[in-house]
Amino acid sequence: MRIAADGTWFYLGTPIGRPALVKLFASILKREGERYFLVTPVEKCGIVVDDAPFMAVELQVDDREAGRQLCFRTNVDDWVACGARHPLRFEPETATGGLKPYVHIRRNLWAKVTRAVFYDLVDLGEAREIAGTLMFGVASAGQFYAMAPASSLEDITR
Repeated sequence: MRIAADGTWFYLGTPIGRPALVKLFASILKREGERYFLVTPVEKCGIVVDDAPFMAVELQVDDREAGRQLCFRTNVDDWVACGARHPLRFEPETATGGLKPYVHIRRNLWAKVTRAVFYDLVDLGEAREIAGTLMFGVASAGQFYAMAPASSLEDITR
């Protein structure tokens, strides 16, 4: 079995077309170190994951008195509220020079944020000083997730 970089699940090279079956497999997915497994009470089967096992396909913004809360829906209909238990991370994408955003789902399993949702995050972004450097990022549940130095964005917009 394999999960492609776009979140498509494959069995013997053929895409799994039944969403209910993908959700079932996703519910038994585990990560040990850098390897992924489907684990049942009687069997443990290795699975190849090209990038991240899930995709964050929808963003819901809840502005509260206590501050903004970002909630993400995955391609298997799990919702997570971004914060200390479900942080965001941004990794450099070497091919394009851009960023690859991820949100933590559960037990060291991450969802790659789709391009459309990433644009929504950028629209919500702000600059904050962190350790003497002005950083561009996004806030959720009292946490600030830095994407890049704000000065690097100034170079892009010129």
